[in-house]
Amino acid sequence: MARASTPPSRPAKGAAGTTDTAPKKVRWYTQVWTAYQMTRKHDPAITWLILAVFFGIVAIGLVVGLLVHSLIYMLVLSIPFAALGAMFVLARRAETAAYTQIEGQPGASRAALGTIRKGWTFTEEPVAVDPRTQDLVFRGLGRAGVVLVSEGPASRAGKLLEQERKRTARVISGAPITVMQMGDEPGQVPLRKLPRAVQKLRPQLTKAEVAEVSKRLTALGGMRLPMPKGIDPTRMRPDRRGLRGR
Repeated sequence: MARASTPPSRPAKGAAGTTDTAPKKVRWYTQVWTAYQMTRKHDPAITWLILAVFFGIVAIGLVVGLLVHSLIYMLVLSIPFAALGAMFVLARRAETAAYTQIEGQPGASRAALGTIRKGWTFTEEPVAVDPRTQDLVFRGLGRAGVVLVSEGPASRAGKLLEQERKRTARVISGAPITVMQMGDEPGQVPLRKLPRAVQKLRPQLTKAEVAEVSKRLTALGGMRLPMPKGIDPTRMRPDRRGLRGR
């Protein structure tokens, strides 16, 4: 007697009962369209600028083609260069629009540092925060050592940055520490130039040394909020009447 065929196995489901599927690959033209839409919201002139660059380069190609008596060849050759020029303009305007969108918001420096693709890792949360002024300090680690980046006015953020530098220096055994202040005041690094400023730092550690420093920073822990002034929990006296139930 023939046995019934076994039905094909179903994909495994996660804890929530949903089927585990691989993330869909985003096509390049989808990324371009998304960047264009985002840029157009903050820069309405981007459409005309892209068209001007594209047709301008094509026009130059046609003029050259007329001069060298090879119109069709120069037209075909100019179209890829025109598309490349339009893409370059879109990329630069999209970058400007992205920085304009996050500038002035808490965590803007971390968002900018996130554009560094290789060689650096940065904490997702700030390692130091002033709860009164909302000044922040973010920490990164790479071959150049530890970098601490602050957000806030120079007069305030400098003090918070120095406190975190001393705290970090106690546990990383002499590894280089670089401090930067993100902002528009003299001596600070503008938000748009921050990733480049970090990437310019010269490598001073080996990969093994970076791994060791990373372990020490993990042991250091994350953010520590300052204790409110006037309260010392080690010197607080218990209420004896309360302990006796009175």
